[in-house]
Amino acid sequence: MATGLKVAVFGAYGHTGRFVVAELRDRGFVPTLSGRDADKLNALAASEAGLDARPASVDDPASLDRALAGAAAVINCAGPFATTAAPVIEAALRAGIPYVDVAAEIEANVDTFAHFTERARAAGSVIVPAMAFYGGLGDLLTTAAMGDWTATDEAHIAYGLSSWHPTAGTRAAGAVSRQRRHGRRVCYTNGQLEYRHDDPPTLKWPFPEPMGPRSVIGEFTMADVVTVPSHLSIPEVRNYMTIEAAKDVTAPNAPLPAAADERGRSAQTFIVDVVVRHGGSEQRAVARGQDIYAVTAPLVVEAVDRILKGRTRTVGVASAGAIFDAPDFLRALSSHISLELCP
Repeated sequence: MATGLKVAVFGAYGHTGRFVVAELRDRGFVPTLSGRDADKLNALAASEAGLDARPASVDDPASLDRALAGAAAVINCAGPFATTAAPVIEAALRAGIPYVDVAAEIEANVDTFAHFTERARAAGSVIVPAMAFYGGLGDLLTTAAMGDWTATDEAHIAYGLSSWHPTAGTRAAGAVSRQRRHGRRVCYTNGQLEYRHDDPPTLKWPFPEPMGPRSVIGEFTMADVVTVPSHLSIPEVRNYMTIEAAKDVTAPNAPLPAAADERGRSAQTFIVDVVVRHGGSEQRAVARGQDIYAVTAPLVVEAVDRILKGRTRTVGVASAGAIFDAPDFLRALSSHISLELCP
């Protein structure tokens, strides 16, 4: 349990940000609320005692400095991260505190590694991008599935979502990514990102029971293609998404996530099935849980807790699997996800 350490949350009033604020409080941290909309911040601060609202904008460095003053770390929950990540990282570097975000945008995560790796390492700072359901969880599962392997031929990360009602933030981030890609899709093959104009394949993926085999969109590429290859020697990293969820997230009239329990989680369930293959051998890791947005909160708060306690393996810009003990990290989330490791 944290002992009253302050953690700034940029984008605190967003859908995921609210889950993060609640998780921080549950873990004994003191969230400092920040973001662009002062009215929304003040309304959130008024909802519970002891919450401090500090409005800030990414185009006003001084406001970000004020928002981070006295904080032990900052969590960035405000997308599109193509716009917010760099300014908030700069503020964290000025403040000398760790930065963690929940970015699912592939290109934004590439930018973080490209632009801040050397500076963060030289400063002894910690920057962890994509510490979320997409990017973070897949990386931890892939790292755990590797076991003692130091390299492998392929990593397959299949997402079995019962549905996917996207938040406004997800839609905005997706629009920015599509614009940056000029309408192309992206995949990770032969050890690099490739952009393509063709349609992705449709195939069957053998999810474990009770889901069982399902039709999926192949090469439905997520942030795992940045996080996993950043530290693991795997030339082919492939994502898959159940067709029903893929249709949901692209539907123009898809509803927003709706609370279905006392914690505010939606009824959405998920299974993340990771298979790594080397030669004729195969190893697997599987995680199951509820609500991809809600589960991001324990992922990112556990990361901050471990960073502040020095339970890390490196400094600089690092993905979840590189900086943390992946099996131990995943087991620490046992109240939020069920885990199967089959190396």
